[in-house]
Amino acid sequence: MDLKEYFARISYQGSYDKPDLATLTDIFQHHIRAVPFENLSIHCGESIELDLKATYNKIVRKKRGGWCMENNHLLSWVLETLGYDVTLLGSKVYVPEYDAYADEIDHLLLKVVLDEKSYIVDGGFGMAYQIWQPMELISGTDQLQTPGVFRFVEENGIWYLEKVKRKQWVPNQSDSTCHNVEKEVCRRVYLFTLQPRDIEEFRASNTQLQTAPDSLFVTKSICSLQTADGIRALVGWKLTEIKYNYKDNMDLVEIRILADEEIEKTLKDKFNITLDKKFVPINACRLSLF
Repeated sequence: MDLKEYFARISYQGSYDKPDLATLTDIFQHHIRAVPFENLSIHCGESIELDLKATYNKIVRKKRGGWCMENNHLLSWVLETLGYDVTLLGSKVYVPEYDAYADEIDHLLLKVVLDEKSYIVDGGFGMAYQIWQPMELISGTDQLQTPGVFRFVEENGIWYLEKVKRKQWVPNQSDSTCHNVEKEVCRRVYLFTLQPRDIEEFRASNTQLQTAPDSLFVTKSICSLQTADGIRALVGWKLTEIKYNYKDNMDLVEIRILADEEIEKTLKDKFNITLDKKFVPINACRLSLF
């Protein structure tokens, strides 16, 4: 495992001799624009290992992506190697379908302390709720980023992440299964505490999420990548491309349904992913990820 090899993978050519907020932000943004959030292994006969060396080989050498327990685990190693004060945290993701948070921790994120301030660094949520910058851990303060306004709300030691969404303009609306696009303004993302975690505490969740029949990641094949001005995502056969704040404080959402023979080329051209095994797309759950 080599930092320079990782930096080449994310096309980072900046300095890294000083562990400050500017360097952290720059590395983080390069990561989320180079490394997709994806669960394609589940749908091409591979298992997702909770092992740092395996994750490094997958993301850095095979130029794949990963989910939170891969992306943020790798990021924690990078940041710790650079001298940052990093703590693993566990969160419970909000499920709109049930209007509830997960029963057990199912998402890994990072806390980084800089100059006596704490920041949340999460390069593994993906889709349209991916933060683009480290967020200062303060309650009740809107933090404007390109994807929208994010904020933390703390109640009795529990921290909640929310995102205030812009309205969406969908030119080919008939292809969209999104509901309440215009009505939804504020979306809950996940809750967490500041209890330090060990990577071993995520082993059960890492297994459950890729094997349980009702897991979102079993019922949907997902690959998303942040771009310079938005996001692109392939969920099942549906390719969605979003440009943030396209006009009049609205996000432009363009949707296309792909044919089977377009999938492999789209993964290569749009996400720079080439799979070793046969990939079988799936989108059996109607839950909207946007």
